[in-house]
This record gives sequence, C-alpha cells and structure tokens, in this order.
Amino acid sequence: MNAAVQDDDARWMGAALALARRALGRAWPNPAVGCVLVKEGVLVAQGWTQPGGRPHAETEALRVAGASAAGATAYVTLEPCAHHGQTPPCTDALIAAGVVRVVTATDDPDPRVAGRGHVQLRDAGVDVCEGVMRAEADFINEGFFRRIREARPLIALKLAQSLDGRIATATGESRWVTGAEARARGHLLRAEHDAILVGIGTALADDPALTCRLDGMLERSPVRVVLDTEARLPPSSALVRTAGELSTWLIHGEGAATSALEGAGVEAIGVARGSDGRLDLTAALKVLAARGITRVLVEGGAEVAASLAALRLVDRLQLFTGGRVIGGDGWASFSAFGLEALAQAPGFRHIHDLACGPDRLQLWVRAD
Repeated sequence: MNAAVQDDDARWMGAALALARRALGRAWPNPAVGCVLVKEGVLVAQGWTQPGGRPHAETEALRVAGASAAGATAYVTLEPCAHHGQTPPCTDALIAAGVVRVVTATDDPDPRVAGRGHVQLRDAGVDVCEGVMRAEADFINEGFFRRIREARPLIALKLAQSLDGRIATATGESRWVTGAEARARGHLLRAEHDAILVGIGTALADDPALTCRLDGMLERSPVRVVLDTEARLPPSSALVRTAGELSTWLIHGEGAATSALEGAGVEAIGVARGSDGRLDLTAALKVLAARGITRVLVEGGAEVAASLAALRLVDRLQLFTGGRVIGGDGWASFSAFGLEALAQAPGFRHIHDLACGPDRLQLWVRAD
C-alpha cells in the first residue's frame, strides 16, 4: 500500500529534482537521480548521481549524513535500485542507515528493479510513498527510460533559425542567425546531453568543435558523434585534431575506410546501410544506446533533421529563433522528406518559451 503524501513532500522532492538535473549529461549510462535526506523538517544531507553513473544519489547523501541518516526521510527522484551491480543495492544502504520513510517520484523501468526497490523497502518496515512529482521526474529521465524500453536514446533536435524558418542564407552563411545569449544557452544544452550529433555535411561545411565553451565547462562537453556513411571526415578537421582529448565517434557505413581516422583517436563504429546505401539511422541510434548513451543533442544539418523527423525519432525540439528574415532562397531548417498530407506530419506540443537576449528559445515535445 502506498503511504500518504505529507504537506512538505512536494517541497523536498522539488529540491531532489533540482539535484538530479545537475547530473544530466554526466550520469550515463545510469539515470540522473537526486536524493535529499530530511529529519524533523530540517535538511540533513543531499546527493546526486556522480559522473559515470556512480556513486548513486542515495549513496552520496547517506555518506554525507553518516549517523544522522537514522530516523530520516529520503526523497529520491527514482525508485532506489534493488540489485547488485558494480555497487550494492541502494535499498540495502537506506535500510542499513535507519531511514524510516522513503518518498519517490517515479518507478525504475530497468527490469532488474521495476518495483522491487519499493517492495524491499516495505518488507523491511520502511514507510514508502510513490509518485510525488512523477511527471517532472519522468521528463528528466526520459532518455534513460527510452534506452531501457526502446533501445534508443532521447533525441533532442536543436535549431537556430530566422523568423521565417531559415538556418542560413542562400550562400550558406549562418554565423550568426541568433545572438550571444542564445549561443550561450545552446552550449548549456550541450552540457546537459550525453552526446552531440551532426551529419557529415555540417561537419564539412562548418568544421565545428562541438564542445561546451562556457567558462569552466569544457569538461562537460558531450561525446561528439558524426554520421558519415563513407568516412569522409578530414583528418585536418577540428573534430579529428582534438579526438585524442575529447571522445569522438564516427558512425559509418559498413565497408568504409576508417584506419586513418582511428589512428588519430576517432572511434569508428560501423552500422548497416539501408537499401539506398545510406546509414540506417535506427541502427545507429541502437548502437549509441548499447554504448550507454541516453540523451543526444542533434545540431545539424537539415538532411539529418528531416530523416529523424520522418522516422518519428525526434522527441524534443529546442528551437532558437532570431529576429531576422532571410527569405525563401535561404537554407530551410529541414530538407524535404516527402510528405503528401498534413496528417503525415510529425506533431509537437509546446512546453515553454525562454528569452535569450533579443532571441527566443522554445521547447516542443513530440505529441504522438
């Protein structure tokens, strides 16, 4: 039986969710989890999932609390793990520490847990309350959930476009459609994702570094992934030159020559080709999920965006809009993908707007 919700549960779970967000982009292959320990209305300790996915949030909070954890309530954004992996179960740690009540936001779909964490806690006499701020917790760990349930990561498509939906002029000039504040927010998005992905067209045209260039946050740069069917990425490119310092993965079609790139530190990953000879995007995403990636930020180009959208693989749109009109001869945000009726168009639901200096960031999530 689920224990009753208490007056302060939402307040403390909100604090735990804020901690969980700190782990986004660094916790993979594990979920980003926050934990707050409270006793008699006073914060005792807090923790969140550490880089690489361990220690877990509960372990971190219990370590800080020490003996003060006895008699406390633990607010955890995800059901505590109940299995022996590389670390002992968090349920055992909570029970051994003398925690008397555990409040969770959402269930862990990992088949090794999937309700067992809650059962073990109740069997040990711990009061358990589930589902506090579930929607917020599910949103944070949508990538982890999709990896478990669908064997693919969450796909967030980032676009910087003009008022009329263009990402560059007819000559390909795109620096800068949006201003400095919007670009800074884009770098923060990079830090919140496990991997950043571009197609070979963008890699050749822009020679991007794909790093998080906010002050003090270079180490938060995600894994850099290039979709490159024929392994055309030049050894002179910024991505290859820095592959020895920052993880750089090249997803290529089977049979492509990759030895020169691998010699420079690029990790080459071959996947099946589709009937048209191009990369099978579904297979590419499954490979990323198998390597532990839960959240991917896609930054270009228009062909990759269209291909993912046509396959209904775009889960979120991070849409930056600058106050310019480029015109119909500019480059569109999406290349053509053969829609004949509006009913076939991928649908999205608006979540919020954020001002970024003179520009706007809109978040849209898939509606189907």
